[in-house]
Amino acid sequence: MLTHVRALLTLVRAGVIRPLGPRGLSGAVSGYVHWDITLAWGYATGAARHPDRPAIIDDDGQLTYAQVHKRTTRLANALPVQPADRVAVLCRNHRGFIETLTACVKIGASTVLLNTGLSRAQTSQVLKDQKVTHTIADREFAHLIPEEPTTWTDELDDLIKSGSDANLPRRPPRGRLIVLTSGTTGAPKGARRPEPASLGPAAALLSRIPLRHGEVIAIPAPLFHTWGLAAFQIGLVLGATLVLRRKFEPEQTLKDVDQKNCTAMFVVPVMLQRMLDTPRRPRLRIIASSGSALPPPTATRTLEEFGPVLYNMYGSTEVSWASIATPDELKKYPGTAGKPPEGTTLAIVDEQGREVAAGETGRIFVGNEMLFDGYTNGTGKEVRQGLMSTGDVGYWKDGLLFVAGRDDEMIVSGGENVYPREVEDVLAAMPGVREVAVVGVADEEFGQRLAAYVVAQKDLTADHVREHVREKLARFSVPRDVVFLDALPRNATGKVLKRQLHP
Repeated sequence: MLTHVRALLTLVRAGVIRPLGPRGLSGAVSGYVHWDITLAWGYATGAARHPDRPAIIDDDGQLTYAQVHKRTTRLANALPVQPADRVAVLCRNHRGFIETLTACVKIGASTVLLNTGLSRAQTSQVLKDQKVTHTIADREFAHLIPEEPTTWTDELDDLIKSGSDANLPRRPPRGRLIVLTSGTTGAPKGARRPEPASLGPAAALLSRIPLRHGEVIAIPAPLFHTWGLAAFQIGLVLGATLVLRRKFEPEQTLKDVDQKNCTAMFVVPVMLQRMLDTPRRPRLRIIASSGSALPPPTATRTLEEFGPVLYNMYGSTEVSWASIATPDELKKYPGTAGKPPEGTTLAIVDEQGREVAAGETGRIFVGNEMLFDGYTNGTGKEVRQGLMSTGDVGYWKDGLLFVAGRDDEMIVSGGENVYPREVEDVLAAMPGVREVAVVGVADEEFGQRLAAYVVAQKDLTADHVREHVREKLARFSVPRDVVFLDALPRNATGKVLKRQLHP
């Protein structure tokens, strides 16, 4: 009961729940009757509450909430898609992505979000595995899509113009949203995302990230990724204006923040690193980062140059969110993942499932309203007492969570447990190091050893790198192999593809 009261108060403070006039109330009720708490309900409500407010600003201009609601109804009537179909979406950040997802909800079709960084072979395999019946894609990705029914996003406007305004059936089948895992350690898997049954998930994020109703939010984070998708969904709940660009350019993103009067921005860490290399420092209330590990030096520099506006969310496609670090927490401990938000349970346990003491490393398990429903191949994540494994290990310090790394990345070198993430954090703070990744490799003498891959800003030697680690960590954490690269291999969301690194 107390949790529900706190969630309600959070939504009231954020302006999500507030008095509605007759028109706003009618729109919210009508949208709920038709589509439950979904994207379609969000735009129906927005069209009634603030019809003329910009909903989307992108490379093609601006659309209001009323326009998006009307256009998606027409698109739903015009698309060659039936209820229960599976529609693959392969788009960059623009109105076509949002309107396609919303129209599919109105139809009752499921959507599969494709990563723009996949190869043709991977894309073909995903389409086959997910039993996709239709694809909607940007034409630039035509070379990735095998011969099958496809609608290009540059054709959507014509479909919308030809589509009918006729009312759609109430309560169509509840389509599923399928997000692909990052595939950094293997082939991407389809993860069935749950549809929120209430505004509780929004309240959870808002309890740690103080977004408000009517924000103007820049979203350079890819919409097909869990974090970009979360930004879109929370923005819709807030009646926000979403500022999108097809391609991320750090200078253009910060220029948009100034010119569009953005108050918040959702990024993945590598984007933040690139924006710090530009001279622009626009005013923002909130910079929300997630999607991969936030290097402590990047957190510190962001707080110094942008002010106390950085929030770092730790989570995954499977568990949604686990914890969120606030600016004050990041200032004190730049490497922290923060605390669980409202309605979230987080436990760190040993191999027997017993909670470990503060300072001891164990496996991270999470419970919240948005745990995924399993992979589409029938597998899932380990669950213990209602909590789901994140696949990471971590520890508590001063009541804050610290993530030590992936549980499958830990190596045993000469009988000692070593976590590559700890070495990465030390090297990321080393003067002259721009980027770094550390992995475990086989070793005849010690069983395993560490290899460091370094992108340097100035002349560094392998001995410099080893000596820096030797000064900060135990001797068994010193990487034996040090390889200098021009850039680390990354996927479309900025995660390092460690499987592509070889000593």
